[in-house]
Amino acid sequence: MDIVYAIWLRSMKRFIRSRSGIVGSILMPFFVLIFLGVGLNNVVTIPGLGGGDYFLFLIPGMVTMSVMFSAIGSGVQILWDRKFGFLKETLVAPVTRLEIMAGQTAGGATNAVLQGCCLLIPALLLLGLEIQNMAGVAVTLAFMVLIGFGFTAFGIAVASRTGDSAGFQLIMNFVMLPIFGLSGAIFPISSLPSWAVPFTLIDPLTYGVEGMRYGLTGVSQIHPAICIAVIGGFCIASTVAGAFLFRKMK
Repeated sequence: MDIVYAIWLRSMKRFIRSRSGIVGSILMPFFVLIFLGVGLNNVVTIPGLGGGDYFLFLIPGMVTMSVMFSAIGSGVQILWDRKFGFLKETLVAPVTRLEIMAGQTAGGATNAVLQGCCLLIPALLLLGLEIQNMAGVAVTLAFMVLIGFGFTAFGIAVASRTGDSAGFQLIMNFVMLPIFGLSGAIFPISSLPSWAVPFTLIDPLTYGVEGMRYGLTGVSQIHPAICIAVIGGFCIASTVAGAFLFRKMK
């Protein structure tokens, strides 16, 4: 476990020192939240949610967006470590690749959850979001952790099969936008046309968004037990795939 902790600690120190990266990753979803919320709050009504307040509907989606984008982006660190030789030094050390991958995943997921919290706290203080009880806080954090671990492992899996950071960014942009766009983060699933519903239901982030929404507002269009089962299964599957591909990386 020492190597897992050491790699996790390295990721945390890098996160703390990268102030511009923290600010940038928080401001983008925050500005999307403000612009969409201000523009559509008086136009869009969400039945059964805080009197139809679109701001309240949008906040869980934007927090999820912050966590997912940060988590997947952690995969690029694998490529930078390989480019500058740190990964080679780690791989030849008397530790298993599984431990290295576990440390990278834990560090990326922790960073992602912290960035999600950095967006959630202003939403609580400035935008009128009210969490009803501590159980809602626990549910919200649980889904943030599962989303963070699942998509960090997914990013590591892709990075393990990608030759350079530019290619990784291109693939991630191609993958992340459909995953986020179909997740119901910015519109209710019930408003989708019938042909789009199956695509939304096979999107793992949909269950993360709805689980977060349940924790923050008490309302969800998918039962929270189903949400945690699906996002938990995705977390396990992506971790197994990431560990397998990382072990095969040369």
